[in-house]
Amino acid sequence: MSKPRFDDIFMELAVNLSKRSHCIKAQVGAVLTKETRIISIGYNGPPSGTHNCDEEFPGVGCPRDSKGSCSLALHAEQNAILYAAKNGAVIEGATIYVTLSPCIACARIIFSMKIAKVVFLHSYAQYKGIPTDEGVEFLRKFGVETVQYQPAAGFETVIQQGDPHL
Repeated sequence: MSKPRFDDIFMELAVNLSKRSHCIKAQVGAVLTKETRIISIGYNGPPSGTHNCDEEFPGVGCPRDSKGSCSLALHAEQNAILYAAKNGAVIEGATIYVTLSPCIACARIIFSMKIAKVVFLHSYAQYKGIPTDEGVEFLRKFGVETVQYQPAAGFETVIQQGDPHL
């Protein structure tokens, strides 16, 4: 039996982290790595110490902004990057694994933090019903390697392409 690739391990972890989210609309997880080491993790949700959307707004979720996105939450990528920066981790040159491709705002943060590579599972554009993945296009335009995750042949994983919560 062959060992799993780090891509498979890190994406599987991102999927599992997404299950920690209290968002009732979409659960997203992220793993920030440097070479073969995890430097930070994150999932989408409001800032720590504020509230949990599924508890404060049961059944309907938190208020939405003008684009239909959660108005109170940080995205999984933002949480992973902020935690790493807060704790003094070197982010430049890192790779981030995320269960949903970055939105344009997250893409700008990823680029600004000099993250070298983004590996995503699902398309943000498909999830939002918009024509293009603006974040992916932005990252590629400015030289950040951005690829959709493909599991290794034969890799048994918890990753399910049809997960209704991403």
